[in-house]
Amino acid sequence: MNQKMNVLVVGGAGYIGSHCVRQLQAAGHHPVVLDNLVFGHRESIRPEVPFYECDLGDRDAVGKILRDESIELVMHFAAFAFVGESVTEPRKYYENNFVATLRLLESMLDNGVKKFVFSSTCATYGEPETLPIVETLQQAPINPYGQTKLDVENCLKSFAHAYGLSFAAFRYFNAAGAAADGSIGEDHTPETHLIPLVIDAATGRRENIKIFGTDYPTPDGTCLRDYVHVDDLSRAHIAVFDKLDIEGAAHFYNLGTGRPSSVREIIEAVEVVTGLKVPVVEDERRAGDPPALYADASKAQRELGWQVQYPNVKEIIKTAWRWHEKNPSGFGG
Repeated sequence: MNQKMNVLVVGGAGYIGSHCVRQLQAAGHHPVVLDNLVFGHRESIRPEVPFYECDLGDRDAVGKILRDESIELVMHFAAFAFVGESVTEPRKYYENNFVATLRLLESMLDNGVKKFVFSSTCATYGEPETLPIVETLQQAPINPYGQTKLDVENCLKSFAHAYGLSFAAFRYFNAAGAAADGSIGEDHTPETHLIPLVIDAATGRRENIKIFGTDYPTPDGTCLRDYVHVDDLSRAHIAVFDKLDIEGAAHFYNLGTGRPSSVREIIEAVEVVTGLKVPVVEDERRAGDPPALYADASKAQRELGWQVQYPNVKEIIKTAWRWHEKNPSGFGG
């Protein structure tokens, strides 16, 4: 791609968004960040990147940013993503993940911006009947988080048909890792992702790591998940730009390595990378945890030329460890 774009990154101070901003800069594009800093970190954004502290559902404010910054494409990462919380507080999830996204799309259409890249999730598939998961598999979310993402996907299809919106929706598996230079990485409160939790257990920042279920029908009895490096995810979002030149284009892609790792394998890999012992407690299964989830990402490879640069989970963990070693207290440190 030769054309350089002005890209509004909604949720650009969050974990995946901030890595995508770096990748946009590396590819010569001009990112602009919008983030309400509920979960994002201002420190993750380089000073030269225009930054607006704003809510994605504020139509007037978003419209002004789109005009002032001559935005040509919007990337949207600003979702609430705690599955358990979505069950106990669905109102919060529908309000932010669906209603506010609808307001964002309205702002775009009102201002003639018709290219959209959406951060979706493998949670839209629910508990899949077959593996690996392909894009054509039935989508049957089992929690409000997954449902709100699927609702946005369906909304996008309608908007593409009616208004000529061009979009790509990426269904992520388990985003992991950090920038190769250790400058930005994961800093969530609360932290729910396995790799940073295991690193915290290794360094003594938490007492132990719990393995929920050791009797799954998997090689070592623990759950299998597909860990994909955050920079690999980010590169896919940029690789899709050319596909959005056609009005009304609608694209859906899985993003994963297709090589699942078990909970025990993650723990062992963290021990190898850090040289530290991880204290482990075995516990009962959690409700709603499928034994295995992993992607068939061949569509993204075929259509976008996307290739993962971190196919090995140990290499992903090395980047995470570099970040956590440098920043034991996250951005606040």
